[in-house]
Amino acid sequence: MIIQIEPWIDDLELVELKRVIDSKYVSEHDLTKEFESMTKELTGAKHAIAYTNGTIALFASLVALGVSSGDEVIVPNITFISTANAVILAGATPVLCEVKEDTITIDVEKAKKLITAKTKVIIPVHLYGQSADMEQVMNLAKEYDLKVLEDAAQGVGVKFNNKHTGTFGDIGVLSFYANKTITCGEGGIVLTNDDELAKKVYRLKNHGRDTKGTFIHEHIGYNFSFTEMQAAIGISQMKKLPVIIGKKKKIHDLYEKELGELKRFRIAHLDKRSTSTFWFTSFMSEDSDELIKFLSKNEIQSRKFFYPLHLQPCYANKKHIKNIDDDFSLSEKIYNKGVSLPSAYTMSENDQYIVINKIKEFYKGSY
Repeated sequence: MIIQIEPWIDDLELVELKRVIDSKYVSEHDLTKEFESMTKELTGAKHAIAYTNGTIALFASLVALGVSSGDEVIVPNITFISTANAVILAGATPVLCEVKEDTITIDVEKAKKLITAKTKVIIPVHLYGQSADMEQVMNLAKEYDLKVLEDAAQGVGVKFNNKHTGTFGDIGVLSFYANKTITCGEGGIVLTNDDELAKKVYRLKNHGRDTKGTFIHEHIGYNFSFTEMQAAIGISQMKKLPVIIGKKKKIHDLYEKELGELKRFRIAHLDKRSTSTFWFTSFMSEDSDELIKFLSKNEIQSRKFFYPLHLQPCYANKKHIKNIDDDFSLSEKIYNKGVSLPSAYTMSENDQYIVINKIKEFYKGSY
């Protein structure tokens, strides 16, 4: 099976993990601080606070921004479900917004029409390794006095107009889940340039304390701590990031070169202002379901886009989501056409040509 996505793990991770074993510290300690420092260097953010995973980091960011019951948060309709679920966990209501057809990121003009007196935050999602239009998002936020939480879970290494995603708004979140460009297995990082927000985010993950090792808790908090094992893998992965991005761009470019002439199969649009990490290389196919089945029969793994939020079975009772019955025909069109091809760093050029030739065979036949 040619895998659609998988992490690049080798002896470098073992070297860093041995540091943890030798130190005897397994909860947050020196390696976590080192990983946070590397993230600050990568992104340019003043603060980088490690969290157990990206979903909880989104939740904590919303709480730090003061989001609670009765508030509304604008969320793009095509995103991984944790974007909306974090809002629900914070006690607020996600308001679904249609995406743009080209970049599949939040349509700011449509978001403007969703703003009410209850709207507190807008969450742009940087999808599949490219940025949302942060120029438009920030202009909208300024005009309507909204807070901006960037869901940059898929945005590690991604820049918009030469500025790293997650650093435009009040607060941003990166994810290091197993299938991301670089991974810690699980893990998230909260980014902010605001000292007070950074304090709130840290307290929330540290049982309401400003420092560890005391049993006096000034605030309500929880345990969303990182581990040194996650940090060790993250440190080694961060060192690999430039090489991973370079290889994934090469994979993207070869697909574009070899499959660019197919009339019913076109590569997803890239905003030239965004420096993509090509987390996924995605295409819009007029025959996506049939193609995915054909590839699977030929031992090639691919996947569809994220299922639109308005169609999610868990929201069918309409208790948690606002405007679920609006017209999201564009989202459905995008979902029905979207196909993400194998783009793992570990994929060989020979395997990529197998994928390419099978797609050509598919379109030369019935389609």
